[in-house]
Amino acid sequence: MRWLALVLLAAPAAAQEFAPVHEVLSHPRCANCHVETDVPLWRTGVPHGLGVVAGESRMGIETLPCGTCHRAENGGFPHAAPGVEGWALAPPEMAWAARTPREICEQLKDPERNGGRTMAEVADHVSHDPLVVWGWAPGLGRDPAPGSPEEAARAILAWDAAGAPCP
Repeated sequence: MRWLALVLLAAPAAAQEFAPVHEVLSHPRCANCHVETDVPLWRTGVPHGLGVVAGESRMGIETLPCGTCHRAENGGFPHAAPGVEGWALAPPEMAWAARTPREICEQLKDPERNGGRTMAEVADHVSHDPLVVWGWAPGLGRDPAPGSPEEAARAILAWDAAGAPCP
């Protein structure tokens, strides 16, 4: 019976450790491009308009390249096409839009589904990759991801140091 009490007490602690990481990853600035299909999202659950399909390249090469609208920097007026060099969807194995916190947690720890990275490399990716960092400076009329890239990286490292428990 004692083991049951330990399991029940561990679940909230695991959720607490992962909560700041999940808050960032599930935010529309991140989740909208971490989709399984080849259609990005404009808002949570709302497919990209204009019939945009990223295709197998995840950059629209087969149809209408993302770079047609998404330039090297954000447009200068509210809700203009956002931009940063190399605009593209995340690879399908890194999709987490509409997944539960536990599913995202397990995925993030799996090198086959996180870009082949260690947790330290995931933290570095979050705080230095220009496309990821864009999520904290998304242009006029868009809410940025919570916190900062550095805070997100620290949260990932703290969660990893705690054993990377999943909720």
